[in-house]
Amino acid sequence: IDKDTSGLLVVAKTEEAQVGLSKQFFDHTIERKYNALVWGDFDEDCGTIVGNLARSPRDRCTMAVCDDEHGKHAVTHWRVLERFRYVTLVECILETGRTHQIRVHLSSKGHALIGDQVYVKNKKSAVMLPADIKNAINTFPRQALHAKSLGFIHPRTGQQMQFDSDLPSDMQKLLNLLQTIS
Repeated sequence: IDKDTSGLLVVAKTEEAQVGLSKQFFDHTIERKYNALVWGDFDEDCGTIVGNLARSPRDRCTMAVCDDEHGKHAVTHWRVLERFRYVTLVECILETGRTHQIRVHLSSKGHALIGDQVYVKNKKSAVMLPADIKNAINTFPRQALHAKSLGFIHPRTGQQMQFDSDLPSDMQKLLNLLQTIS
């Protein structure tokens, strides 16, 4: 989970659990759903972003979508949960799990995360938003990304495990403000 992303993560307490969980991550069988508040509105209600990810040639501290010959295969499925003029709440389901995958994929499609200072290209104008909402969006202290749901097979028992997490208070507060303009 990225720094400044809220939500669920799994930690292994034993070497056996670590090996079992690592295999599930490698096999892309762990279910991960995220909620994100992003700039702009999508033309469709759902879709899939496929694009290899690698270190950016311009800034080695960031990732970028690259051609098929370089980087690691990455797939992000998304769907719109709620629209707010210049901002959209989306659910992202990771088929793969690459560094900064959601942030890079959404930004590459022109929908950078609210509060993301690294992958924002050209922030959409929020001129039509009320001043209090515009200020809340522009001063959001982190990227608006939350690991909402996590599912995996317990490495020892073989039991399917499923966990869900409510939005944190900072995202919920921003979402409540956005809902006042709908």
